[in-house]
Amino acid sequence: MHRGPNRAARRLPLAVLAAALLIPALPAQAAPDKPVIALSNSYYGNTWRRQMVESFEAAATQAKQEGKIADYVVVNGDGSANQQMSQMADLILRKVDVIAINAASETALNGIIQKACQAGITVVAFDSLVSAPCAYTLGFDFRKYQADMAHEIAKRLNGQGNVIVVRGVKGSAPDNEMHAGHMEALQSYPGIKVVATVYGQATTSTAQSAVANVLPSLPTVDAVLAQGGGDDFGIAQAFEQYGGAYEKKMPIISGGGSSNFIQWWNAQRKKNGYSTISMNTTPGIGGAAFWLSYEITKGAKPPKAMTMPVAVVDEKNLDDYASMPAGTIVSPTFTQGWVRETLLAQPQAAAK
Repeated sequence: MHRGPNRAARRLPLAVLAAALLIPALPAQAAPDKPVIALSNSYYGNTWRRQMVESFEAAATQAKQEGKIADYVVVNGDGSANQQMSQMADLILRKVDVIAINAASETALNGIIQKACQAGITVVAFDSLVSAPCAYTLGFDFRKYQADMAHEIAKRLNGQGNVIVVRGVKGSAPDNEMHAGHMEALQSYPGIKVVATVYGQATTSTAQSAVANVLPSLPTVDAVLAQGGGDDFGIAQAFEQYGGAYEKKMPIISGGGSSNFIQWWNAQRKKNGYSTISMNTTPGIGGAAFWLSYEITKGAKPPKAMTMPVAVVDEKNLDDYASMPAGTIVSPTFTQGWVRETLLAQPQAAAK
C-alpha cells in the first residue's frame, strides 16, 4: 500500500537483505498438476510489507506440505521499478506458473507483465496495483474506507473542530486515493477546518516528527486523520510529548491498525475513556493472493478486478486486539476456503 520505501525502517540483517535480492533455484519442470507460484514484492522495508510476505509464505508452505504445489519463490526488491522488472524477467525465464506482484509502479511494470502473460504466466497484482490489462487485480478501496473513517470522526466532533491531515507515502497512488477520501468526506462538514497537512510516510517516527514540528503554530487540534502503517502511534506520541491542554484531552486520532497504537488507545480508554476508531488495509492479503493464484491455476475464473475488506477496530472489539505483539499490524488470516467463498464469488465487472 502506500507502505512503500520507509527510511525509518529498522536495519535488516545482511543475510535477510541478501536473500531479498536473490531468486532461489526453482525446479526445472513442475508436475503438470502442481504449479510453481512466485511472489514479486517491490519492497520489504517496513512492518506491513514484512507481515505481507510472511502471510504469503505461510500459505505457500501449507500448500507445499499438502502436495498442492511443486514449489514457491519469494523475491523482495529495494522499492525501485527497475529492480522489480529485472526480477520479473528472471521469473519469466524460469517459467513459473503464476507471479503475484505487489508493484513498485502502477504503469512502469506493464511491459514486463505483458511479456509474462504472453509467456503463459498468470499475473495477479495485489495491494499496490498495475494497469496492465492482462493482470488480475486484488486491491483495497482506499478512498472509500478513509472517507468512511473521516465521516465517523467528523460525527464524533459534531461537525466542528480543527483537524490535522497526515498523508502517507508521498507520490504514491494509495496516498492520493486516501487523501481524496478524506477531503471528499470533509466537504460535508463546513465547521471542520484543516489547520495543517503533513506527510507521515506511513511510519511512526516520521509522523511523530512531522506533527511535532507543526503543533507549536496551531490552534487546539481536535482530531487527526492519518493513513496507517504505524503513523497513528507516532501522532499520539507527538501530542503526549507536546503536553499542555493535550494532557487532559487528546485529539481523536484515526487508527491505522498498528498494535502500538491499539495498546496506547486501550490504556487511554481505561484511564479517561478515550474513544476513536481504527481501519486498516490488511497485510494478510499476501496469503489471499497466494490462494487466489493457486485457484486460478486449477481452473477458477475470478473477476478481473477484486476488492479486499479492511480491518476495523472500535470499542466493541478493542479488547480482542489489545494483547497483540508490539510492532505488528491488525490482520486476519485469509484461507483457501475464504478465497473460494469470498473473492471467487465477487461479481464480474460489467463490460464497458
